Amino acid sequence: MNVLVVNCGSSSLKYQLLNMENEQVIAKGICERIGIDGSFIKHTTEGQDSVKVMVDFPNHKVAIAKVLSMLTEGSTACCKPEEISAVGHRVVHGGEKFNKSVVITPEVEEAIKECSALAPLHNPANITGIDACRELMPSVPMVAVFDTAFHQTMPKHAYMYAIPQEYYNKYGIRKYGFHGTSHKYVSQRAAEMIGKPLEETKIIVCHLGNGASICAVNGGKSVETTMGFTPLAGLIMGTRCGDMDPAVVTFLMEKEGLSASEMNDIMNKKSGVAALSGLSSDFREIEDGVVAGDEACRFTMDAYQHRVVEYIGAYAAAMNGVDAICFAGGLGENNAVMREEIANMLTWLGVEIDPEKNKCRGVERDLTKESSKVKMLLIPTNEELVIARDTVELVSK
Repeated sequence: MNVLVVNCGSSSLKYQLLNMENEQVIAKGICERIGIDGSFIKHTTEGQDSVKVMVDFPNHKVAIAKVLSMLTEGSTACCKPEEISAVGHRVVHGGEKFNKSVVITPEVEEAIKECSALAPLHNPANITGIDACRELMPSVPMVAVFDTAFHQTMPKHAYMYAIPQEYYNKYGIRKYGFHGTSHKYVSQRAAEMIGKPLEETKIIVCHLGNGASICAVNGGKSVETTMGFTPLAGLIMGTRCGDMDPAVVTFLMEKEGLSASEMNDIMNKKSGVAALSGLSSDFREIEDGVVAGDEACRFTMDAYQHRVVEYIGAYAAAMNGVDAICFAGGLGENNAVMREEIANMLTWLGVEIDPEKNKCRGVERDLTKESSKVKMLLIPTNEELVIARDTVELVSK
């Protein structure tokens, strides 16, 4: 069975076609700048060189049509149209309506639309992708896989905010958590790597990138995570502020005469690493600055790592122990210096990193010495595979 995995953003569309007989990627790519001048598709068929084609993408339907033509026609063809058996869609927010992946029906799509108020930048784009695929592939079953679903196992005392309960009842204001497919994949691989049944493990997953979150996974279930009602909470991120005193929001709005929209824009797009460094939201530039001795970059990395270590410690306490701490995401997978510095702040937990093993990027590896009481693992995430597996399971029924 071939499964097409689709991840629609507001102006982009990432995709992978996987052969689920062996779980191998047949082709993958991204459509960029949808609805914007200068749009293009970058496509790679397994065993061939990548190609970049400038294409006018006025909307996601046109982008999906181009993806299908790249997969089934010309020199990039890797399957026939009828060989695409199912489509798995990444959907960011399922609220409390969905605690697992589901086959998409008109009722499901309507429920996803109702969750758009909780993820106004993401869910509408996800719906657009679903509608486009349905129009172009009307007979192909589709599945929605939610970022928030994995975290629906959090206990109530972990996800409720200490505000008047009427706001939870009226608006669903609570902690939801995100990056669920990544945390699910990495925690399952971690259990396999340390040779323990998943239900007997206590694992902390650090998904670190421009967007970042940490998750405590106890017995294969999410019990705590850093992101909250929105993906703004928790760690310092590329342009997102992460945790801060909520009174800062009203203070700045009053002092600067800011609207709610303007304040939201500051916290989401003008804060984080970009604000602390005064240089960039790109962690690669911050890393280069640290190596070059730039004080602002060194301070920024210290602040970032402080927050990561703070949460690791809190989650080890919340689970009353930890077997493995995992790194995933662009930063977690590629910044060896950061991983070593974090490990050296966790020796009290029994972490003993092996500096030689840690000299790597983007490969699955145990980074610790044999004597380490807590394993530190590098596990490149594979959210597309999680989506494809869930899709196969559901459509096969």
